Amino acid sequence: MKRSPELLRLADSVLLPGFEGRTPPDWLRRRLGEGLAGVVLFSRNIGTPSQLAELTAALRAERPDAVIGIDEETGDVTRLEAHTGSSRPGNYALGVVDDVSLTEEIARGLGADLAAAGINVNFAPAADVNSNPGNPVIGLRSFGADPALVARHTAAWVRGLQAAVVAACAKHFPGHGDTAVDSHHGLPGVAATREQLHEIELLPFRAAIAEGVRMIMTGHLLVGAYDSEFPATLSPRILTGLLRDEMGFDGVTITDAVEMAAVAERYGIGGGSARAVAAGADLICVGGENSDDAVVVTIREAIADAVTGGLLPEERLADAARRVAELTAWTSGRPPAPADLSASAAQSGQAASAAHGVVGLAAARRAVRVTRRAGVLPLVTAPHVAELSPRMNLAIDKDMPWGVGEPLGKLLPGTTVVRLDQESAGTSLDEAVLAPAADRPLVVVVRDAHRHAWQMAALDRLLGARPDAIVVEMGLPGRTDLGAVHIATHGAARVCGQAAAETLTGLLEAGI
Repeated sequence: MKRSPELLRLADSVLLPGFEGRTPPDWLRRRLGEGLAGVVLFSRNIGTPSQLAELTAALRAERPDAVIGIDEETGDVTRLEAHTGSSRPGNYALGVVDDVSLTEEIARGLGADLAAAGINVNFAPAADVNSNPGNPVIGLRSFGADPALVARHTAAWVRGLQAAVVAACAKHFPGHGDTAVDSHHGLPGVAATREQLHEIELLPFRAAIAEGVRMIMTGHLLVGAYDSEFPATLSPRILTGLLRDEMGFDGVTITDAVEMAAVAERYGIGGGSARAVAAGADLICVGGENSDDAVVVTIREAIADAVTGGLLPEERLADAARRVAELTAWTSGRPPAPADLSASAAQSGQAASAAHGVVGLAAARRAVRVTRRAGVLPLVTAPHVAELSPRMNLAIDKDMPWGVGEPLGKLLPGTTVVRLDQESAGTSLDEAVLAPAADRPLVVVVRDAHRHAWQMAALDRLLGARPDAIVVEMGLPGRTDLGAVHIATHGAARVCGQAAAETLTGLLEAGI
């Protein structure tokens, strides 16, 4: 059997690539017109709200029913606001507050913003239970370590987002929380038994399915209890046997980025894509660092060759295309439910977005926790702020603004800020931190300090010299007994930094 035009078009209908730039390149316009399923957007594609709306309109001019997806989790993982920091806190902060109505409201407002921008699929929420506090890639992206809490907030997020007729996508099935390896770089293993998986990892996904989630994203995880050979993304036992047959999910299954090392290093982008569709995936996500026509052609031809070679039944490929078509029919044919949308969603774009931002800041304020009050708050004189900046995982935009120094400087003019990485923190603490703070309050800002020995070493050195220093943890809290005052924001979104600044200056009385 040869690669017929019909077969190649069918292969195109399950591909969701990224691309460079803020306007569609010619190759992408052509591919959409020929049947490409759609695109995934990254921060590199996004400037102003009007530019984004023009971009999605240009994409739909080529294919009106295109899937236009985005990885907008809010908090630390944002694409819409990667250049400014998110106006909404992430999942972990919402889990700390544990108000499902607030989580639903946050997701509803985000859905309204995405719909206004022409985006119809959001790769959120992360439904992972963060059982391992040392997890290098999930952490604050999870609602927490309690499966029941994660399940109820996952359901609330799905409910809120889909009220705006934007498809939610629960990820990373069957659960990336109890892992110690980042699947961007290697293949994580999940050692849980089937019983443990059903009690912990799978509980939030069941809640999402019960709520009518339209999409589930696979994780590149080796789950030995179900398949000791293939990662979940490539496993029929997991994607078909577990997700479809056992759990009853009938929506679209999409892969995590297929170029990630956990899949691509062993099977290649084309081979991994073909195996994923054969296993039960309906959409192939690709595009983080592989965003051109040649990559799309490689994957399309690999899928077509898998059909002609007998690895992939054509009926399975056609079934995947059918599910994708049903998804886009849902997003284009169902009006938003007026009772479900906030009043702000009825306002014009910028006003609605601003109103949603107010809710985001209110949520970030509620998530702040303060321990070890030692009489040094509120700050009334401008402090010196040292921000210890670790290398973040690839899901987080490396240039996204974060921190406490900038918003604190607006409240206390004269505040000075220094940012140190692992190398500079090992050599410059006296000159860059202790000397400038000699006669002023000292605030030390960290992210996931418990996961980075260099941050803990820097804290030991600084607190030894300045026991009156204030520690602000903007990552996953480990020890909360550090500093004269310890503030946990449970996220590094812009609004989390603002809430911390307000706490430091006494404008916000946070809980203990």
